[in-house]
Amino acid sequence: MRNPLRERLNEGKASAGILTCMPSVTMAQALANMGFDWMFIDMEHGPIDIASAHAMITASSGTDCAPVVRVMEPKISYTKPVLDAGAMGIIFPMITNKSLAEDAVKAVRYPPHGERGWGPFFAPMRWGNGDPMEYYKASGDVVIIALIEHIEAVDNIDEILEVAGIDVFLIAPMDLAASMGHVGDRDHPDVQAAIARAEKAISGAGRNMGALCLSAEEGNEKIERGYKVLLMGFDMLLLNIGAESMLNGLNR
Repeated sequence: MRNPLRERLNEGKASAGILTCMPSVTMAQALANMGFDWMFIDMEHGPIDIASAHAMITASSGTDCAPVVRVMEPKISYTKPVLDAGAMGIIFPMITNKSLAEDAVKAVRYPPHGERGWGPFFAPMRWGNGDPMEYYKASGDVVIIALIEHIEAVDNIDEILEVAGIDVFLIAPMDLAASMGHVGDRDHPDVQAAIARAEKAISGAGRNMGALCLSAEEGNEKIERGYKVLLMGFDMLLLNIGAESMLNGLNR
């Protein structure tokens, strides 16, 4: 059994992901086959329910695109269904302190390191060979991603970094900007200063950093600064870019 995203992290390679907020199996299948290393299935914003998430996770089968799901909160009631559906990673929003980071780890791992209950009926099939015990052995490879997206998280970053088990700390600039009173302005000097504080702490602790990147140029710049996990936009952005390329300049 293998988790391609975990493998890339272990090898020190950068990983490019794409977010999808549409409850669409065909969209998930298409994105998983486009060359992305991981797919961010968003159950925090948008209409994706557990049945859709399960189908979208399954739609990534046969590819090296790891299905990763964002849940609402670090609670077992949110994580258990998507993990049992075969998710290879969980993204937790608004991790602003050490206690929430600890809850995130507990909500993903089996005892004695966590609180996950036993019931992997479908996950083993997505991970490899359908054997629940083999899946149990591999389940420690589920990637845990904490979103650093509030100024409180930046202020508490050192204590958050003390928590073992978080694999990636992804700095999300838009919510961070909003929490600082700069809605929609991720380039505001104060926001960039907060990002720099988080970068320094995460990098200094030897932990994996993640970031939102809206172009290959921005992604390469982040890679040079030590980022390993890149979120390269989202499904609606891809559709908008495609639509604009077809319509701009059309004489109608």
